[in-house]
Amino acid sequence: MASTGTTNSTSTTITLDTPHPADRVWQVIGGFGSLPDWLPYITDSRLGEGGRLRTLTNADGGVIVERLEAFDEADRSYRYSIARAPFPVTGYLSTLRVLDRGADGARVEWSGTFTPDGVSESEAKALFEGIYRDGLAALAGTLDA
Repeated sequence: MASTGTTNSTSTTITLDTPHPADRVWQVIGGFGSLPDWLPYITDSRLGEGGRLRTLTNADGGVIVERLEAFDEADRSYRYSIARAPFPVTGYLSTLRVLDRGADGARVEWSGTFTPDGVSESEAKALFEGIYRDGLAALAGTLDA
């Protein structure tokens, strides 16, 4: 894709507050290969390289390959990058984290940093905000089921 001339990275974060305990939420989303368990858009996840690489297939048959960059069980978080995907960005790095809110349940944060490639910053940001928002809404449904 042609570059828009933008070389600065941008970031976005979407959160979900849920009444469910942090440990329960982490049980659902904490596995690097667990996306099909709670994200309807992802129909298959295959782990490779000792669990450090996941090859995802989406509902349209598209393939996304992501690399686990960091995993912290105690912090209930993991960070991953995109190795291959049909997204108009480069340098993508995302973090999925579950924060304990005590008696109020948990907060899930899904954030990403990336550099738009061939699209405007607002278009790239809107793309990932939509993915994160839809994904966390699906997570809420899974947790409530």
